[in-house]
Amino acid sequence: MSFETFNIVRGLHILAVIAWMAGMLFLPRLYAYDAEQADKPEPLRSEMQGLLRVWQRRLLKIIINPAMNTAWIFGVWLILIHVYGFGEGWGFVARPWVATKLVAVIALSGWHGFLAGELKRIHAGTSTRSGRFWRMTNEIPFVIAVVAVLAVTTEGVFR
Repeated sequence: MSFETFNIVRGLHILAVIAWMAGMLFLPRLYAYDAEQADKPEPLRSEMQGLLRVWQRRLLKIIINPAMNTAWIFGVWLILIHVYGFGEGWGFVARPWVATKLVAVIALSGWHGFLAGELKRIHAGTSTRSGRFWRMTNEIPFVIAVVAVLAVTTEGVFR
């Protein structure tokens, strides 16, 4: 495996993560706007919720889901390059920085699943989350990303 291939895969992984993160940071904001329509008069409330729900669905289905899948594919590929291409073996995954990043990726994927489930509840009219809840939790993906990025960029510290 060439280092050039590794760099291309790593670059594509980073781009997919950027798209995933952008969507994950924006979707809760759309949920907050949606929740805040409840006290608005008709027909404004219905019109705004209709628009917001189209945007929510499109953001999740067209950007966030494909970006997450792409990030996972390139991330697994990077692991396989380390394990087989660079001959580091499966012990590579047990390195503290790799394990920390994997925990962060699983946490981010779990939050993604929560947001996708909440989309269904919002569209069914059964969500109980307030605009305040969505504003307070909006930065969860960023905090998880900080953990993942610092784990990777400080890998030499944990050797």
